[in-house]
Amino acid sequence: KVIAKKLANRATLGDLFLIKGELGAGKTTFTRFFIHSLFIKNSVKTPNTIKSPSFPILINYSLANFEIFHYDLYRLNSYIELVELNIIENIQENITLIEWPEIILRYNQLDKFFFINMKIINSNKREIEIKHTHIKDFDNDF
Repeated sequence: KVIAKKLANRATLGDLFLIKGELGAGKTTFTRFFIHSLFIKNSVKTPNTIKSPSFPILINYSLANFEIFHYDLYRLNSYIELVELNIIENIQENITLIEWPEIILRYNQLDKFFFINMKIINSNKREIEIKHTHIKDFDNDF
């Protein structure tokens, strides 16, 4: 919760967050805290629920001057499915979070993004590694 809040408070328009981890690692929980923190940061009433986009693939949240795009690409199997989502176009002037980003990493040449890797240590503990493609030693800030 603390890391998601810190990262959300530093987020700016155009930021892309790729969140990787095995089932149960906490990707959606992390994302819920992140989105909740963005609503608070922007003084907007938080949604009653922040759901996982596992079945719809995308859920977007509108704030005053931008949107938060929350993708779950777990069920995607092809480049064509990825292209149909228009992810690259949505990144501009918004904040985008993508769970299960392996397919987008495989098929796209993304220029700039945060990479969050979550590992299960035990049932109560997770390891979170945060990197950025253009900021060296970014994870040292946490």
